[in-house]
Amino acid sequence: MSSPAPSVEDGSQSPSGLEIRYAGTADGIEAKLAPQAGLDFVAIQAGQVRIRNPFKLVRSGVKLLYGGWQARSLMRRWRPDAVFVTGGYACAPVVWAAHRQRVPILIYLPDMTPGLAVERLSRYADQIAVSFPEVARFFPDQAIVTGYPVRSELRKRSSNKTDARTQFDLAPEQPTILIFGGSRGARSINIATANILPQLLEIAQVIHITGTLDWSLSQERAIDLTAEQRNRYRPYSYLHEEIIAAFNAADLVIARAGAATLGEFPALGLPAILVPLPISGGHQQPNADYLAERGAAIVIADADMPERLWPALHDLLTHPEKLAAMSQASASLAQPDAADCIASALVALAAQRTKQQNE
Repeated sequence: MSSPAPSVEDGSQSPSGLEIRYAGTADGIEAKLAPQAGLDFVAIQAGQVRIRNPFKLVRSGVKLLYGGWQARSLMRRWRPDAVFVTGGYACAPVVWAAHRQRVPILIYLPDMTPGLAVERLSRYADQIAVSFPEVARFFPDQAIVTGYPVRSELRKRSSNKTDARTQFDLAPEQPTILIFGGSRGARSINIATANILPQLLEIAQVIHITGTLDWSLSQERAIDLTAEQRNRYRPYSYLHEEIIAAFNAADLVIARAGAATLGEFPALGLPAILVPLPISGGHQQPNADYLAERGAAIVIADADMPERLWPALHDLLTHPEKLAAMSQASASLAQPDAADCIASALVALAAQRTKQQNE
């Protein structure tokens, strides 16, 4: 539910005969997810350049150089026909190595604005896939509009929320809110939720994914709840596969505004209250604004959470027609063919390279 994999190329043998391999960082989430998906994974070094500490900057530069050597080795060993990357500094060594070997490169930009890494790597790319037409202006000669790809499970949202809520032992007929901020959590969202939890649980059920850092805060707050309120509250430090059921159970989501919100919430037709992270290059604010301007979300600044969260929630929960309108607006932004579009573009680049080699 929150950030893209640093770099993808490649791996395992797919049913179509394509060989896919994945390169990323050892401490990134891709190191766990790629093997789970049946992909061969190789870790490479990567470093950032947006660092003020001179000693850390030098160390990061050394990592980038070593990552470049690793990537060149992978290119010689794997001999890929195309490379697919999704932004972030782990992509840089792979892109540089692929460019030197004249391997076609497809970059996918999930956000509404490009980050520094994508800006600098775009000069080496053959094509840049973007989620929405509004983003194509950043790369007028390279952009292809594909939509935001989401997991197939998210394209099969059940119209009956009863089963999903039953998985969490919640009442099937009660309004349900999903609150989350990623694996580590979102401190401002968690604190604001703790402050309003008793009155919120009087009118709604809550599935609260606190993240690992604030798990104890939710436990402490739950002690002060009445038995009836605790029966409506489901805190978790993190959800893995169960997140699909949590999405299906929800009438409203409170979350950050990472790139995934642009694809997952519309795929589910979920209205949202978005709280953009005020750092991370400021990429979350345009994401949140895009959904809000189209009636699919309400945006609250991180600093305004203590004052604005409860009024916004109370208004939506006491006016179900507003929630229904936001849900419809969100669903209208869904792009169910996005994954197929990106895959087709990547295969076309690979086929073009193969043809050129055979001529």
